[in-house]
Amino acid sequence: MNKLSFLLFLLLVVSFAFVNGEKSKDDKSKDDKSKDSKSKHEVGIYELKNGNMSVKFTNWGASVISIILPDKDGKPGDIVLGYDDVKEYMSDANYFGSVLGRVANRISGAKLPLNGAQFTLPANDGKNTLNGGPKGFSDVIWEVKKIKKDAEDPTIVFAYHSKDGDEGFPGEIKVTVRYLLRSDNRLRVQLKAKTLDKPTPVNLATHIYWNLGNHDSGDI
Repeated sequence: MNKLSFLLFLLLVVSFAFVNGEKSKDDKSKDDKSKDSKSKHEVGIYELKNGNMSVKFTNWGASVISIILPDKDGKPGDIVLGYDDVKEYMSDANYFGSVLGRVANRISGAKLPLNGAQFTLPANDGKNTLNGGPKGFSDVIWEVKKIKKDAEDPTIVFAYHSKDGDEGFPGEIKVTVRYLLRSDNRLRVQLKAKTLDKPTPVNLATHIYWNLGNHDSGDI
């Protein structure tokens, strides 16, 4: 092989390696979208702080895990009941700190009458449907739409898209839960639901168990 042929061969090898080793913009975009999609569907823990107070959440059920703030003597303590491991929320039957829906409380006989029609729902409380059914809003992964930790009023927003027929309920709805930590040690909770196609009942609620004496107050 003469020098010219060898140089051409080497140039082709280098070019091939460069093309195959470098991802296209489309490939990178697909990878980024895949990572974003995966992160949206993973269960995690999120925390907001304002200096005096800290609140932890999980996107499983858009739940409040802990609220730590100082007592009258300045000693910090957690004033809500919750689990130490986020995995325990996924098998929890007590709805600790979670958002309930599509309809909080019980629907008798798991039958929903609406506009002359009757919808059969899954029963999870004897013959009744409790807090949206066995896979209600408290037992699903919510998307973290926004989190602002460094703002004057730290905020986190969870969102969930409930499709038509979800747990037997008619109609498609989008739900958001906004938690805002105020500088005066107040936690503001804003629940919103928007129907997209059909009439449907919506009754959202938070299910926080309060223990104002914090965890060191002992058993009752």
